[in-house]
Amino acid sequence: MCTVIAVGRLASADGSTLISHSDTGRDSRVRKVAAQEHAPGSMAAVHWGLQEVRGADLGDWGEVLGEIPQVAHSYAYFHSAYSHVNEHGLAIAESTTAQRPELQCQRGEGEQIMTIEQAMVFALQRCRHPREAIALIGDLMERYGFLMSCGEGAELLCIADAHEVWIMEVLGVGKGWTRASGRPGALWAARRLPDEHALVVGNWSVLREIDAADVEHCLACAEVESHAIERGWFDPAQGRPFDWQEAYIPLPRESAVARLWLFYSTVAPSLRAWPDRQLGRDKYKTLDGYNQVIESMAIYPFSVKPERPLALQDLMAFHRSTFEGTVYDITEQPQWWVADAQGQLQKSPLATPFPSPDLRRLLKLTHRRPVARHFGHYAMICQLRSDLPADIAGVYWLALANPLVSTWVPMHLGISDTHPSFREYLPQQYSDSSARWCIEFVDNLMQLGFQKALPLLKAARDPFEADLHARWRELDARLAQESNAARRLEQATEFAQTAMAAIAPFYIDLRGRLLVALTHAQNI
Repeated sequence: MCTVIAVGRLASADGSTLISHSDTGRDSRVRKVAAQEHAPGSMAAVHWGLQEVRGADLGDWGEVLGEIPQVAHSYAYFHSAYSHVNEHGLAIAESTTAQRPELQCQRGEGEQIMTIEQAMVFALQRCRHPREAIALIGDLMERYGFLMSCGEGAELLCIADAHEVWIMEVLGVGKGWTRASGRPGALWAARRLPDEHALVVGNWSVLREIDAADVEHCLACAEVESHAIERGWFDPAQGRPFDWQEAYIPLPRESAVARLWLFYSTVAPSLRAWPDRQLGRDKYKTLDGYNQVIESMAIYPFSVKPERPLALQDLMAFHRSTFEGTVYDITEQPQWWVADAQGQLQKSPLATPFPSPDLRRLLKLTHRRPVARHFGHYAMICQLRSDLPADIAGVYWLALANPLVSTWVPMHLGISDTHPSFREYLPQQYSDSSARWCIEFVDNLMQLGFQKALPLLKAARDPFEADLHARWRELDARLAQESNAARRLEQATEFAQTAMAAIAPFYIDLRGRLLVALTHAQNI
């Protein structure tokens, strides 16, 4: 389950474009794949299983499903379960969405071989700008067929550089597709984000009306309307504009609408009278579905002009959200309120926004989907700037594991590679040398007494993170004045390596302090 935020360059506090992504792809080992030269006539493998951790070998990309023609030169990019950004500052964020059951096709139910994560890799290896990436991904999906790799979902991509941000959605065409049919193996459409706007994606489609003739702001496959007409999902005789969601997308889930409500009511509170979901003093509002407003998705715009410029810190905070103080706040459900030794109701220190399925069933908790995720695999922000040399114009911010617990670490795009601790993670084997494992140890430990642990976490992490970011800003200012590219690379890489190297020891120390504090609290 992935949350995406996009901010146009005129809507951001520093004039950069910003796109973010929180991910549950299993392989969160983040490494930089070098630019490569390829011999004429060579082929590039199409893989199945890019999201999986198959072992310590970072060169094992998974099972080969097919091949496509290779290019002479492929660009360097940062690779993970979903690869996000390349050396030229082309960035891509992903969110799985939904599609009509008739459009779904699992592996083996047709000849489709192109997963969204594989298409993202090809785009980062071959493209510099969003329109190029959209054209390439659209062609790959039509030519080789869109293969679902996350349940039964369709896919949404946010594709950006320092100048433009686009939203692209990809759907399947159903079971039984073959290349010999002559029909495209996917449906897709894209829309440009206005430069002064921002948007959020919560695992649901955001495209609505598609005007394929407006190529400045919309791009789409040739069959975007005709396919819906053929299936009886759109009738142009009714005189209504073609609506992507009405034609191809089922009814939304609350988990998607909740994130739309949180974002738009926060960044544009005056846009309309948003549903009142602030909790107040009535804890039972967390359970009271009878009186809760069920709004139409139509009240949420494709994007909105924020009422104040949005900064990096706003995106970081949103990805850490657990819907505090709203009806979606799991920790405020009344089942957590218990009598203390004096008979007074107190919130249990066990109250957590991340209850396990067993705990939800035991306490009969209403299940909600926070933005932050316990055992989340990472969150990222790409900060893309236009007024600096390419090697430092883009910044890749990473928070491994649960962003509520983790630390945001910055790295300029020109660095040679990530630190080994960011490249190590085996799900079946704990290691103190894996930054993700160290963070997840703390994340799991906090569940022993979340209400006591969270303030302790913040008291330690917040100054640690603030100092790291302050030192990065000083470096960034120095690098902007450095004309020698080799010296820029050396300084940027040294800082990033040092910053990443500090994460595992920090969380190892923090877990010790938490263990003492929580054990003492348990024994009182």
